[in-house]
Amino acid sequence: MTSEASPQSLSAAHDKKAAAGNSVFAALFLTSMKLVVGILTGSLGILAEAAHSGLDLVAAFITFLAVRVSDKPADHDHTYGHGKIENFSALVETVLLFVTCAWIIYEAVRRIGFQTIEIDPSLWAFLVMVISIGVDVSRSRMLYRAARKHHSQALEADALHFSTDVWSSSVVIGGLLLVWLGKHVFHRQAELLQKADAVSALGVAFIVLFISYKLGKRTVDVLLDRAPDGLAQKISEAAGAIEGVLSVGQVRLRRSGPSVFVDMAVDVDRNLSFERTHAIAESVEACVQSVAPGADVVIHTDPREVERETKAKRIRAIAYRDQMSVHNISLHEDRDRVLVDLHLEVDDHLSLQQAHDLATHIEKDLRDDMPEITQINTHIESRGTGIGEGVDVTSRESALVDKVKKLTNKVAGASRCHNVMVRRHADNYSVSLHCHFEKQLSIIQVHDVSTRIEERLKERIPGLVRVLVHAEPESR
Repeated sequence: MTSEASPQSLSAAHDKKAAAGNSVFAALFLTSMKLVVGILTGSLGILAEAAHSGLDLVAAFITFLAVRVSDKPADHDHTYGHGKIENFSALVETVLLFVTCAWIIYEAVRRIGFQTIEIDPSLWAFLVMVISIGVDVSRSRMLYRAARKHHSQALEADALHFSTDVWSSSVVIGGLLLVWLGKHVFHRQAELLQKADAVSALGVAFIVLFISYKLGKRTVDVLLDRAPDGLAQKISEAAGAIEGVLSVGQVRLRRSGPSVFVDMAVDVDRNLSFERTHAIAESVEACVQSVAPGADVVIHTDPREVERETKAKRIRAIAYRDQMSVHNISLHEDRDRVLVDLHLEVDDHLSLQQAHDLATHIEKDLRDDMPEITQINTHIESRGTGIGEGVDVTSRESALVDKVKKLTNKVAGASRCHNVMVRRHADNYSVSLHCHFEKQLSIIQVHDVSTRIEERLKERIPGLVRVLVHAEPESR
């Protein structure tokens, strides 16, 4: 089961790789710059930022590898695709963030309470942090655009990291500013203000811890297939409004990288045709796509009995389920007993035993589904399979046409038969004819006369296997 990537998915993969690649280069530049300036100035705040940027470099590289793998199409071993590699990479980033924060907190507490280190808040220290803020603002915006466009959690995680870098860098600048003020303005508080750099490092650590917790929680939720908040309810409400959907059953959701997989069931009227049921399922799928664009959707339709469904409709539904056709359904209720008469259409080539077996089968299904039925009388009749494929010989069988008209008029009345068509099937014939009836006659009366016409014609015309009488109200 290997699927080929579409042009749209190839374009998305290219955009994501480009964004992730630019992020790697930006992280490498910032890490190198902060590390050099941090060592030269002795600023723990800048060193903490260098460690943070170093972590961002690792995270950006992991993201770059993840987006390359996650966009591979589904195959036999990964039927849902490779999208979860993005979520796994985000989990690795979270672990690295916690480890880095632990080191920063340890070093900051040591400097605040146990060791004094001289900080040189030079122009280079301020300059490197300002440059860092500018780069982080630019790349976080770039990553957010790509993440929103392609629904990539890995790129969104990177963007979240770099947007928090802006705030943490601002905290470090504040700490360096306080150290500079202690050296040049508030000399008496110089020793106390010297600790501001370590305090700012603690601020960076707590910011990163908070972001790491949020990222880690989201990542674990996706890896454990936790449904996105509120999405199932939105899908259920939208699908329930589709015409033909009686109710929405179970809705199951899971994320895999940028993709959302939806597996849901909807209840439909069991009397609907297969084509209508399929059309309802397609409408539901389109509705889900509007709520969750790009989702992979599987719709399961469950046939349900509609409230106040008539017994006749239920009988037809059961016959349709058994791939049989019934008509002339009559139901007779006597206290708690229900008797059913129906006509079952079968193919011409079946033997009597085969036709009887079909009748027995549908009678059993009817009793299983409707226990209130106590008796079923089934009339077996030919469906006339293949009759319509005969050769039209009307023009060559004028004598036969005249005979049909004469016999029909004897049953229905003078000058009532017209538009006779005769078809030949090897040694047999089939006849269709139009016949005028009085307007006030009931359907039952018309049916009785049509039956007598059919019986008379088959009795008097050898080889006649089928008669179709089209009843028309007389014009006068």
